[in-house]
Amino acid sequence: MESVDLIRIGSYLSILGVMGTWELLAPRRKLTASKLCRWGGNLTIVLLNTVVARLLFMGGAVATGAMAQDRNWGLLNWVEGPTWLELALAIIALDFIIYWQHQVFHYVPLLWRFHMMHHSDLDLDVSSGVRFHPVEIVVSTAVKVLSVLLLGVAPLAIVIFEIVLNGTALFNHSNVRMPVALDRMLRWVIVTPDMHRVHHSTNVQETNSNFGFNVSWWDRLFGTYCPQPALGQTGMNIGLEHLGPPVCLNLFMMLRFPFVAQLGRYARRPQS
Repeated sequence: MESVDLIRIGSYLSILGVMGTWELLAPRRKLTASKLCRWGGNLTIVLLNTVVARLLFMGGAVATGAMAQDRNWGLLNWVEGPTWLELALAIIALDFIIYWQHQVFHYVPLLWRFHMMHHSDLDLDVSSGVRFHPVEIVVSTAVKVLSVLLLGVAPLAIVIFEIVLNGTALFNHSNVRMPVALDRMLRWVIVTPDMHRVHHSTNVQETNSNFGFNVSWWDRLFGTYCPQPALGQTGMNIGLEHLGPPVCLNLFMMLRFPFVAQLGRYARRPQS
């Protein structure tokens, strides 16, 4: 378990460093809020979330996967097939579940109240990829653990999925500029920063689009794909339109945010 943790932490810090450097060298948008303030709050809350998840879910999804494998629980443990195919199916299935979970967090007012803290960031950069309220982390971890039990996901598949998920969350929240042609090619498979940035628009219909974290297939398949914001990547507004003037959200403010902020018009399916 310690070696798994080292791999996770090492990959996380490596991607954070690469994307943070890329943002400095080639930013996509000009930042509007204090980066020092935002990074302080965003990185502090990820440390808190890690502690909370460890205390409530000892061993987490990996331990659950090992238990399911030992006891022959879950769909994938009931069928025979090549190991690589089982790994691939498990990772795709988990990603599919995360896509729908993300939609549920937007359309259920109680859950949106906590997910809204993620969308309250006034800018979007690599640190935004770890900015989630502890209550959302607890719910998300519970969903993942239950999914692992029902599917019978192998521990190796869980480790791969979590490394990929953490890496893509850092990547697609990044404030990086890349060639338009490269972005257009990549987003046929993965969620690019320009694609996910649309999801953080203050425009309600744009906020309720592009729910994918890893692959872009689910948004295209289920009609939630929005290629570009109406005001363009550099003209769009980031955050939530009803929150008023910019504020510096430190750890305390982020923790209390769901209990004091107004829901706005976002927690419902936009009218067509």
